[in-house]
Amino acid sequence: MPHISLKSDEPGIRGLFRFRPETARPLNELVEVLLCQESTLSRGERELIAAYVSALNQCRYCFSAHAAYAAAQLPEGMALVEQVRADLDGAPVSDKLRALLTIAGAVQQSGQNVTGKDVDEARAAGATDTEIHDTVLIAAAFCMYNRYVDGLATIAPDDPSGYAARAERIVSLGYLGLLAESQHQA
Repeated sequence: MPHISLKSDEPGIRGLFRFRPETARPLNELVEVLLCQESTLSRGERELIAAYVSALNQCRYCFSAHAAYAAAQLPEGMALVEQVRADLDGAPVSDKLRALLTIAGAVQQSGQNVTGKDVDEARAAGATDTEIHDTVLIAAAFCMYNRYVDGLATIAPDDPSGYAARAERIVSLGYLGLLAESQHQA
């Protein structure tokens, strides 16, 4: 049960956005830039970074949501998301993505845990400075989102079908499009 009265039965961050709608736009603008706009990393790869950090933070709602969003945009689907979550070193991802996920995992612990060696390994695997920058920012942002969602004890449904259905909307509309749609319906 949420720590505050949210005026909505929507799960996770969605209920928080309904409670304080003026925060919804800037937070969605950030995630739209990081996860949806043009990048040399695919949308699925960036969602995988968000899901991985959320798993490390044990944020059930954010992991479930972004795992579904990543799975919907990666050819290997949820099987890959679960492999990365369970064993990053053994997961069938590119060396570049593994190096970026390693950086994301370091950020999840502390920004100061990212080492020059981590960055050098990512560069050696083909990562650009923009990809390294965006990985660090995705990881840092999702630490904030995870703490926001869990710090107010929001609802996290167990049924994966709801997350999968929302994934279809995220893929087609993006975060800002979905936000506009939900505000229009309110």
